[in-house]
Amino acid sequence: MSNNRYYQPEIETMPVEQMKALQSEKLVKQVRHIYDNVPYYRAKMDRKGVTPDDIHGIEDLHKLPFITKDDLRDQYPTGFLAVPQSECVRIHSTSGTTGRRVVAFYTQHDVDLWEDCCARSIMATGGTEEDVVQVAYGYGLFTGGAGLHGGSHKVGSLTLPMSSGNTERQIQFMMDLGATILCCTPSYAAYLGESLKERGYKPEDNKLRAGIFGAEPWTEEMRRDIEKSLGIKAYDIYGLTEISGPGVAFECEEQHGMHINEDHFLAEIIDPDTEEVLPEGEKGELVFTCLDKEAFPMMRYRTRDICVLTREKCSCGRTLIRMKKPMGRSDDMLIIRGVNVFPSQIETVLLQEGYAPNYLIEVDRINNNDTLDIYVELTEDQFSDTVKAITAAEKSLANAIKVMLGINPAVHLVAPKTIARSEGKAVRVKDKRKLHD
Repeated sequence: MSNNRYYQPEIETMPVEQMKALQSEKLVKQVRHIYDNVPYYRAKMDRKGVTPDDIHGIEDLHKLPFITKDDLRDQYPTGFLAVPQSECVRIHSTSGTTGRRVVAFYTQHDVDLWEDCCARSIMATGGTEEDVVQVAYGYGLFTGGAGLHGGSHKVGSLTLPMSSGNTERQIQFMMDLGATILCCTPSYAAYLGESLKERGYKPEDNKLRAGIFGAEPWTEEMRRDIEKSLGIKAYDIYGLTEISGPGVAFECEEQHGMHINEDHFLAEIIDPDTEEVLPEGEKGELVFTCLDKEAFPMMRYRTRDICVLTREKCSCGRTLIRMKKPMGRSDDMLIIRGVNVFPSQIETVLLQEGYAPNYLIEVDRINNNDTLDIYVELTEDQFSDTVKAITAAEKSLANAIKVMLGINPAVHLVAPKTIARSEGKAVRVKDKRKLHD
């Protein structure tokens, strides 16, 4: 593959042993930086009996304590800040669906490195300064908009800073300015595809060729649906506010997992229960250490995402380790009647059975029994069926979901546009049991 597909070829194609040496050098400095500047983490290290002098390279990473989201909430807002606040130029924050928000701080250096990571992801889709990048992730506290916006600037592409929502305007600018790369959540990409079709546009009427979608789980079936409705190739991007934002990992054209920008983010897989580090290729919880972030450097941050790491050779020429698409989370996994259920399993069935990925899962506990209700939105075509046909379809879909999960759900097929569309992360699950426990 030609160099124009790499933003920083010397890093992206660096020999693995050289990369590990670079990571070791950065880790030693970073542990010292955090120990000296973050009293909370210093106390954690002291309790574990480990000092910066014990860390000689990445082989010593396992000696360090973990950080969890609970630690970050406990230290809200500035307890993990590792530089004077006057050196910071920006904050971002998590969506804060549970408990206190997490506030992440950035120096200018941190912003530059993050934007480099996003530029790598844009160029991995074939992006160049000739592209028109429509950024329809939310701007503001959410990291999505700012990250891809900065990455697009670094590539030199014309950037349309649309933010999320206002679908009429999105379509107007997409068509009038000839957007070629769309960046947004997969659920919003699917909604834009629906909206274009409703207005009489065919996929070939737009100039889009690629989409960079992340911030929420999505399945391969959903990828194919979006590709078909928008006439594009859809790429996955991964990130989290605590580590910097989107661009921690990204897909190349091979699309067999996402390359982790491991010169900045050191990845491990652990057993979520025993916290033991697992060998490459094993499935477990993804843990990240920030190697050169100044303001808000996370050490061994537990993401709760369940996935697998691989160093199998990639035809794109990048030597960066890859993470497979997360298979769910160790914390948003639902346990219903003793069975582990991931929303992505239900979504897979819906798409296989020909339904759009607009759904809501409701779990409740009635008379000490868990109930599972799944509301699925019909398309206009499907909704025109008779009541009898819809009832039969509900039964058929419930059976398909039962085969996947091993438990019986109640399926409700509902009218088009009745499930609220999300402009940020789609809310797919309402677990009402917590209200009763």
